Amino acid sequence: MKFIKSLWFWLILIGLVLVLIVFLTTNKKQSTQQAVTSQTQPATAESAKLSDSRAQYFPLQSYRVGPYAAGGTGFFGGFIDYMKYINATGGVNGVKLVWSECETEYVVEKGVECYERLKKGLNGAPAAATNPLSVGIAYATLERSTKDKLPLITINHGRTDSTDGSVFPYVFPLQLNPYSEVSAIINYIAQQSGGLDHLKSKKLVVLYHGSPYGKETIPVIEILSKKYGFSVTNIEVPHPGNEQQSQWLKIKQINPDWVILRGWGVMNPVALKTAQKVGYPTNKVIGNIWSNSEEDAAPAGDAAKGFISITTHPSGANFPVLQEIKKYVIDQGQSDLADTKRFGTVYYNLGVVNGILNVEAVRVAQEKFGHRPLTGEEVRWGFEHLNLDNTRLKALGALGLVQPLKLSCADHEGGGAVRFQQWDGKEWKVISDWVQADRQLLRPIIEESSHKYAKEQGITPRNCAAEQ
Repeated sequence: MKFIKSLWFWLILIGLVLVLIVFLTTNKKQSTQQAVTSQTQPATAESAKLSDSRAQYFPLQSYRVGPYAAGGTGFFGGFIDYMKYINATGGVNGVKLVWSECETEYVVEKGVECYERLKKGLNGAPAAATNPLSVGIAYATLERSTKDKLPLITINHGRTDSTDGSVFPYVFPLQLNPYSEVSAIINYIAQQSGGLDHLKSKKLVVLYHGSPYGKETIPVIEILSKKYGFSVTNIEVPHPGNEQQSQWLKIKQINPDWVILRGWGVMNPVALKTAQKVGYPTNKVIGNIWSNSEEDAAPAGDAAKGFISITTHPSGANFPVLQEIKKYVIDQGQSDLADTKRFGTVYYNLGVVNGILNVEAVRVAQEKFGHRPLTGEEVRWGFEHLNLDNTRLKALGALGLVQPLKLSCADHEGGGAVRFQQWDGKEWKVISDWVQADRQLLRPIIEESSHKYAKEQGITPRNCAAEQ
């Protein structure tokens, strides 16, 4: 009997302990959730306050965690701060901008899920365009965007043949498609070598990120190799690029005249450190558009000194539009940046440039459809009629920050030029004027690819001449 009573005592005691543990765990989880909510509440409140049919909505498939967080936080920080600046100065012809974010972690499946969640707008505010800053997510949502009539903006990246708007009416690889990027780099190497005819016998290596983004330019570099007579070796670095010893030992063995680095995230500083380790000169490495930020060079320390990269958006805060953002957003304590020391850096400035292009497309479209929130289809018209000459860029305070850009039904890129910059150990220094890609050479290649896609998908290309 005493044994049974003792057993009941211990069972009850154990039960009370378990209940106490569950209570404490639940209470801690609720506290954590409340803390997270309170951290994000200001941005949420701002969007909620304006999110109605009188506002224009931008869905943001952002990534602020993971190996590519530096790019995501900088880019979306600049994009959001530009929209805050526009709102602080009256909106777009009186129409305020709103946005909300969905974390993708740069994962394709999450990017698609975020697209579906955000595409229909926010509390009555229609979606203008998506800007995922991810080749994988762009590829995965391309057909959805076309079906939903929602512009897909792939600034400086994406599917090259989407430059042909007759086949890809809702996709815009603004400023620089991947083929133009490679062509401009080859033109720069030619300048350093004494002309295109001096490229013969040159040896090049392309060290690329093992992803659709990294592999995108392999066909065009092969074409340019045959045209100009240089040899090229393409070497892959598996995602995310933490280990590159074998690749750089192979490069050292090849001993190329130049290495083109098509990296992303952690792959870039690891590449520079490993190049130094095997004895390859950093001033013969040219980084592409996603290997050109402070976060790509600074972590490599001395190994990065002399490293060259391309840019469509120089760093620095001396541009008038950046000073306006500082006045209306940064100095007011309203920046989206967790660390405002990143203000004016490469990724941040790209976000600002992206904001300018998106807002200007809305502004242009409003002149046709009215000063009101617009549908995705109407915003697409605005992008196709975007014409940013030096006069307009000066009015925007973005002369020198943004290259002159003119889009059309047939041309969804509009630019095709880059500048070259070099890391001096502390910051980037621009070392060239705008270097133009050979767009006349690239256009037939782009159209061959786009028309092949159209045939496979049963798409009848638009008659752009008739739409002018």
